[in-house]
Amino acid sequence: MKKIWKIGLSAFLAIGLLAACNTKEATNEKPSSSEQQETTKVDQATFPMKITDATGKDITLEAPPEKIVSLIPSNTEILFGLGLNDEIVGVTDNDDYPPEATKKDKVGGMDYNIEKIIALSPDIVFAHASSMGNSKGAIEQLEAAGVKVFVVADAKNFNETYTTIEQLGQATGKLDEAKKIVANMKAKVKEIETKLDGVEPKKVFVESSDEPQIYTTGKGTFMNEMLEMIHAENVAADVNDWYQIDAEQIITKNPDVIVVAYNYVPDILKKIPQRAGFETITAVKNKAIVQVDENITSRQGPRLADGLEELAKAVYPEEFK
Repeated sequence: MKKIWKIGLSAFLAIGLLAACNTKEATNEKPSSSEQQETTKVDQATFPMKITDATGKDITLEAPPEKIVSLIPSNTEILFGLGLNDEIVGVTDNDDYPPEATKKDKVGGMDYNIEKIIALSPDIVFAHASSMGNSKGAIEQLEAAGVKVFVVADAKNFNETYTTIEQLGQATGKLDEAKKIVANMKAKVKEIETKLDGVEPKKVFVESSDEPQIYTTGKGTFMNEMLEMIHAENVAADVNDWYQIDAEQIITKNPDVIVVAYNYVPDILKKIPQRAGFETITAVKNKAIVQVDENITSRQGPRLADGLEELAKAVYPEEFK
């Protein structure tokens, strides 16, 4: 179950380009990948307010919530980033950042403790679209008990993540703080893109689980977008979504770099070169097998720009000396 949870998390609203991108087109300058989509605007946070969640459900908030429960680590990181430490009364067993999150009341892991959540008397519960397959029944029970549940969209890229942060800022009366977080993230992304401007692209293979069931990231995933943002070629992008891949296929694809996006296997960086046939892979020959923090490279929250930087350093260490 732990592996499935990690793969699922690694497992983010395009509305066109605005004036800035039009200016780039007029000058024949190609917009950076972080500018390919524009964040959906969240302009005000006045109460009472009506907000619409990822399921299309409208929720009315009379005032900023004083008690909040978060049902996924990415929501929790955003809420703490907004300065809502005192308001957060419950999180899941999987919430490990920031350290303060580990001190909050726990409401379960993949299966939620409905009675515990209700007992905490939250003004709002922030759920997540990625876990709706497991949590739909729990959400219905909470709503039947009079608890307001806002389902956060499963962001597929940076711009959708920016929108999520602003939406949570709006719903909690912390929109100004949310906009500051987004501005800082955009600045860091721009810095990374500028750093790698003109770099010679490398072929990269990302694996999110160990053999015998090796999973990787294909097209339409957050990790694939991140690889494109750092001008790397995802050798597994010929298939959509996360999928299982054979060791023989990895050998044939011959990546320049192997990125390990999990940490549940001790000494995995030593084990990968020992796989049959892997000695012929360029990444193995050049000792270019690197492990990245799966949390900051997959959680749709404030640390995602840090994750992009860590990925960039893993693929192009020579550019960050």
